[in-house]
Amino acid sequence: MRAVVCHDGDLRVSEVDEPAPGPGQLLVEVVRSGICGSDLHVRRHADELSDVVAALGYNGAMRPEQRIVLGHEIVGRVAGYGADTRREWELGQLVVALPVVRHPDGVHLVGFDTAAPGGFAERTVIQEAFTFAVPDGVDAELAAFTEPLAVAWHAVRRAGYGRASRGRPAVVVGCGPIGLAVIAMLKAAGVRTVVASDLSPARRDLARRCGADTVVDPAQASPWSAYQIATAVRSLPAYLGFGLDAMARVRRVPLLPWRQLMDLADRLGATPQGPAVFECVGIPGMIEEICAAAPLHSTVVVVGVCMQPDTFRPATAIHKELDLRFCFGYDPAEFATTLAMIAGGRVDPRPLHTGTVGLDGVAQAFDDLARPERHAKILVDPRT
Repeated sequence: MRAVVCHDGDLRVSEVDEPAPGPGQLLVEVVRSGICGSDLHVRRHADELSDVVAALGYNGAMRPEQRIVLGHEIVGRVAGYGADTRREWELGQLVVALPVVRHPDGVHLVGFDTAAPGGFAERTVIQEAFTFAVPDGVDAELAAFTEPLAVAWHAVRRAGYGRASRGRPAVVVGCGPIGLAVIAMLKAAGVRTVVASDLSPARRDLARRCGADTVVDPAQASPWSAYQIATAVRSLPAYLGFGLDAMARVRRVPLLPWRQLMDLADRLGATPQGPAVFECVGIPGMIEEICAAAPLHSTVVVVGVCMQPDTFRPATAIHKELDLRFCFGYDPAEFATTLAMIAGGRVDPRPLHTGTVGLDGVAQAFDDLARPERHAKILVDPRT
């Protein structure tokens, strides 16, 4: 069958062996497969990524000299079953899946491993336990966004958003594909104020289409002054002054001990709190820049993947009491929830979709995605 093979950074359409589903696995005819920022990274930085995951005990990730079929954002039609499967879906059923398979030698990441060829191919193998049927009426081009939007949904949840915190503003730094997905999922979560920041006019326009309430060019304006939050404190003297004023007030209340009043104020959200900040750029220096600029008591969620060593000043984050959190992937429940949100119209990924190519157009699509003014998300249709 035809597939796009990555070898030493070169992408080329080649004839490869037909995949065969093993125990607990499905064979799918790939209908669409999204090109992810991780695919762009691994094309040029395979050794760095492999070293990172090897330190976590995963030794199968691709090396530049290997021949890998990339593509992990997959939607396809069931074409066959391996042994020990429930055979829950009829042949032809449209499905999506978490990109992980299990072979006798262990688990493998689909699209990043010679043992688990990905979706830039006519057919591929997925794990039945991690597979979900696409609801009737949902187009494959929408279902193809389940995986990247699940990453964004996980990031929103990592920031602590829930019913009681929708009024907390969010600042999204970087409006590439993952930043745009985070914006869409923040609005799907009901967050009332989303500020997006990017140097690219095209990406700022896409941020508006994805639901951002305020969009700024950081070369012209500061995202930190583009929202209102009554409890935001932007300096250490202001924070100390808040504490003095609060103690002076509560000690004038005769009916309740001042400690109880302070606990009540904290539970009601009246104590200092900054926004949730999503770092979606993934280049050295961004974490430090955000920590230096964000108000006290902000939550910083790092979603962008930086492949180079980086530094920041912990003392700054300590004095501001910042929460610094990092994201990787999602869990099956978040994946299934994201698919349901797409099916129910709660989130619309169409603004992210800026192009579709066949296998012969994948190499050019990778180059195009490096130019922020041209594309956000390109899908691959192996049938064309």
